[in-house]
Amino acid sequence: MSVKRIYLDNNATTPCDPRVVEAMLPFFYEMPGNAASRNHPFGWEAEEGVNQARQQIADLLDVDTKEVIFTSGATESDNLALKGVFEMYARKGNHIITLQTEHKAVLDSCKRIEKMGGEVTYLPVNRDGLVDLNELEAAITDKTILISVMWANNETGVIQPMKEIGDICAKHGVLFMSDATQAVGKIKTHPKKVGIHLMAFSAHKMYGPKGVGGLYVSRKNPRVKVTAQIDGGGHERGMRSGTLNVPGIVGLGKAAEIARLEMAEEAQRLSRLRDMLQKGLMDRLEECYVNGNEDHRMPHVTNISFKHVEGEGLMMTFNQDIAVSSGSACTSASLEPSYVLMALGLGDDLAHSSLRLSLGRFTKEEDIDYAIDAIAAGVNHMRDLSPIWEMYKEGVDLEKVVWTEH
Repeated sequence: MSVKRIYLDNNATTPCDPRVVEAMLPFFYEMPGNAASRNHPFGWEAEEGVNQARQQIADLLDVDTKEVIFTSGATESDNLALKGVFEMYARKGNHIITLQTEHKAVLDSCKRIEKMGGEVTYLPVNRDGLVDLNELEAAITDKTILISVMWANNETGVIQPMKEIGDICAKHGVLFMSDATQAVGKIKTHPKKVGIHLMAFSAHKMYGPKGVGGLYVSRKNPRVKVTAQIDGGGHERGMRSGTLNVPGIVGLGKAAEIARLEMAEEAQRLSRLRDMLQKGLMDRLEECYVNGNEDHRMPHVTNISFKHVEGEGLMMTFNQDIAVSSGSACTSASLEPSYVLMALGLGDDLAHSSLRLSLGRFTKEEDIDYAIDAIAAGVNHMRDLSPIWEMYKEGVDLEKVVWTEH
């Protein structure tokens, strides 16, 4: 008898939708052309596939097809947007503003920009994970060229006030960039409507293939230019050279089309299942807390801390049959507590005791019931083994305990 396997780590990556795979398959063998080969039918077919995908993405984002640039994924898109703007607008200024809770692709790009002579302000967030708009505006100087704020956080699902941030950027004539990887394809993300000028996204977060993504770059009001980070053949309007990943791009386009048609209904269903999962755990277990704002977050994500339970150890109790995360997939090799949760004001203990549960298109109600049972059993098992939990239950004030090393 096979073990039941449940996937609740959709913020790390999503399974490829079979309809996406079906759209991609012909471009691996029957239509193998290079989209830049314009002198034979194979090249024309590939170019047509790419053009259709560009249109499907433009329709999802409500932008012009000429504003969609293909990349290898959101990490590359973040690098291209941040470094590309920093280099292109160097005469205007060298100051960038971002948040402490951004994805590493943004934070590490900003660290590189600092080494290149740039100045970066890393703003804190409040306990809910939201930026203080007054602090954001106060951080702008006459050298500020770009503000970069992720649309939805990858660990907590918290959605930032994008329209308000866009209005601040417009008021001060500053470019607005967003890593919208966790939001695109799941909620409405129309960059023009909120004043975003550059926006990164990735196929594998929206039921498309890994290794392909895109960057929206505004062409008017304002026309944004970025310095290419990969040189080679002037592909993608001179912003990103390299032979296009035609099957991957076709898959991204199909994923975008499916999302545009089914997103609203899917969000409702996932929100109901997410709330069912969260309530089931909170009802069964004491001393557990939801991290981040519960009113402004993605419909499929909850991040919960279980007091006096170590997250990695908890996952070991059920990770043969349920996939969840104790932080970002991009930093899961680290044993440090989540920097996102620490930025929300959590102590080491609660940050180390958190699980990120992210549902997806293929999550079923019976999966939720199974997950509640397994996670609750795991937490109780870990607490039964914990002398600290025993002391807590006996009413010992753990903050006053003096721990000695032997």
